[in-house]
Amino acid sequence: MAHFKTSFTILAFFFSLTFLTAIKSETLFARELSARDQFGLKPEKMTHLRFYLHDTITGQHPTAVPVAQAATTNTSSTSFGLVAVIDDPLTMSPDPNSTLVGRAQGIYASSSQSEVSLTLTMNLVFVEGAYNGSTLSVLGQDPILKNPRELAIVGGTGIFRFARGYIQLRTYTNNPRTNNAIVKYDAYALHY
Repeated sequence: MAHFKTSFTILAFFFSLTFLTAIKSETLFARELSARDQFGLKPEKMTHLRFYLHDTITGQHPTAVPVAQAATTNTSSTSFGLVAVIDDPLTMSPDPNSTLVGRAQGIYASSSQSEVSLTLTMNLVFVEGAYNGSTLSVLGQDPILKNPRELAIVGGTGIFRFARGYIQLRTYTNNPRTNNAIVKYDAYALHY
């Protein structure tokens, strides 16, 4: 009987040692933090940014370049299957020569067979003033013939760490011959 108790005690000891080691290794992988204490976060605030995106598909210096398309894209009324990479300038006003506040860098794809609509994934990379070096990460569906329309802000860096919110888009001008467009962006970002 004493031998059984000793064996059971040793087994229990090894089980708890294994269990505690597992808990300790999980703690090293992930742990809960107080974001306010750990990162010195200030109270949450909302920032409104207004700027204009210049999407240039044609000309000597395009800012949106097709990189892939489906075999049926050219016969589709919505360009379904077209994928483009963008590096569009963001300016203070609709005038392309106005102050550059950033760039929209990412990818869009024509993703609807029934309407002209793009799925966008991009970073708005700011280069002006206090926002220089900060980004907003954006994701969403852009039915470009509708005004207004919205995209989701799903994150950010720099001043916009932990950002969330939305952007309301309105087409300012669209040249039907070239498909070059200027789009007004009103971004509402919650951040710390």
